[in-house]
Amino acid sequence: MSARLGDRLDSARRRGFVGRHGELAAFRAMLGGDAAQILLVHGAGGVGKTALLHQYAWLAAQDGRQVVWLDGHDPSAELEVTGAERLVLLVDTAERLGHLDRWLRGELIPSLAADALVVIAGRDRPSPVWRADPGWRELVSIVALGNLGHEDGRRLLAARGVPEDEREAALDFTRGHPLALALVADVSAQRRFSASTAHEVMGELLRSFVDTVPSPLHQQALEACAQVLATTEPLLGALLGVDDGAELFAWLRGLSIIEYGSRGLFPHDLAREALVAELSWRDPEGCASVRARADTYYRRQFAAADPAGRQSTLLDYVYLHRATSVLGPFVTGYPQTAGLSADRPTRAELGTIVSWVRKHEGDEAARLCERLLASQPSSPTVVRTAAGEAVGFYLLVDLPDGARMVRFWMDGTHYQDPSPVQLFITAHLFRSYLTTPCPERTLLVFAEAEPWVEGCAHVDFHRLPEADFTVGGHTYAVFWHDWQAVPPLAWVARLAAQGALATQPALLSEEEFAAAVRAALRSYGRADGLRGSPLLGAMMVRDGDLRAVFEETSAELAASPRDVKIHRVLHHTYLRPARTQADAAELLGLPTTTYRRHLAAGEARFVELLWRRELDARRIDQ
Repeated sequence: MSARLGDRLDSARRRGFVGRHGELAAFRAMLGGDAAQILLVHGAGGVGKTALLHQYAWLAAQDGRQVVWLDGHDPSAELEVTGAERLVLLVDTAERLGHLDRWLRGELIPSLAADALVVIAGRDRPSPVWRADPGWRELVSIVALGNLGHEDGRRLLAARGVPEDEREAALDFTRGHPLALALVADVSAQRRFSASTAHEVMGELLRSFVDTVPSPLHQQALEACAQVLATTEPLLGALLGVDDGAELFAWLRGLSIIEYGSRGLFPHDLAREALVAELSWRDPEGCASVRARADTYYRRQFAAADPAGRQSTLLDYVYLHRATSVLGPFVTGYPQTAGLSADRPTRAELGTIVSWVRKHEGDEAARLCERLLASQPSSPTVVRTAAGEAVGFYLLVDLPDGARMVRFWMDGTHYQDPSPVQLFITAHLFRSYLTTPCPERTLLVFAEAEPWVEGCAHVDFHRLPEADFTVGGHTYAVFWHDWQAVPPLAWVARLAAQGALATQPALLSEEEFAAAVRAALRSYGRADGLRGSPLLGAMMVRDGDLRAVFEETSAELAASPRDVKIHRVLHHTYLRPARTQADAAELLGLPTTTYRRHLAAGEARFVELLWRRELDARRIDQ
């Protein structure tokens, strides 16, 4: 008997499937009668729920089970399940069932044979009824489907043909989200994956995370939630300018891409990045408005909070301004410092610390370090690699006049020269200013003053030459910040303001611009096709509409005798597209090879005209 096309499709799915070992083991246990009979799988859009169900279907068929599908996209499909023995019912896209969810739980599943197994997969978290009802509780197991692990992600990219030298960047960008990995693979098949092409992936991801929202206000709530570290009901109301944010807050909480903790709601990392990137390009003024409202809210919260509450609000405030060059590393760390961590030193590491001081500052400084370690044992912090090797440290000294001095800080090898360890110590110290009780003053000690004057001034630490001191024949320079004159919140606000001036939106390079134009042409025919396009931040559309720019450029091509042929190809392919490119070629009366040649020429000419327009806009802005 010849194989069906469906068999080949199933075989291809199995070959392309990676990971999910725990989820597969859970289903095998169900088949063996050693686990619950109902499995509820939930996870964000594009995380691989349908792919997992196909693997379940294959395992069930291998076990001699009858497999029946119910898809939320077509809930009206007839099901022949009553009385069927050794049945496995797979329900996909459960979030679309709506009121049929009650029918599923109240009528369909109870009518199945006693040996039936049921898997229900959807974006939304399972209703509390499944756990609250004593009957269902004994039969149900719940699985939260997350992103793929690092190695499984690498295997997926390899299977999809992504070059090895692009895989790490793809994994860093996607965090193992399966749909994102697949989209990156599609991009990589056409051109090298890079930051400029990442916007295409972000736009598709955003559509996968949230297909529809109830209203524009709900969309604004989702976008606002992505801007801040954690969202509470009062904060959400303040961000949107509404008196009561309870209904919007409840809606957010039910989304599969939203997590919640002790301090409020927050999106999954990748969803957050997609939402922030899309809003930043589509509505930069709206994005700035949300951030301004959050800024005002946090300032009011800080003024009314107790000391512990103030420290939490400071972290919220820093996170809000994480896009600035100054504050960003306090939130995310520097890329060069990945794998480094900070902790209290072990007894053996105390000896290592003293040896570093002796090596870089001499015997007298080493003896001073030993005395400080003995008198203030909580003062040192050691920096370790991912392998646990100590590579640097800093030591804080509480002075009797209300000041705190960073007396020693160094990379064990490179001392105070720029290095990943030095960057890590800088970021870790600055976080400590916001998360520990604030002294009246903080003093920083440097072996040399000159290399650090400009950098320290940038973060509001200034020279205090009268505090300089000499140890072992070497004079050390002291910089300071007065927390009474510029308290932590004012300090962070000052850094955010100067950072914002230094971090205006980056202009696209010619290569990035060309890639963005081609991507926009391919998605132009969809109603929301230009959402998230990098071109929305281009100088040529700062005061206008991207679609209008495209239409004007199209009209310019149409008016040129030289370009009229390629204009017709672009028009029927992208601007007013035929159903397929083959249909477009037929409509134009062109052989396929001629059509493709004209299309390539048209794309290049369209890019050329837009790039010229962009350069003119940049010159005017200077």
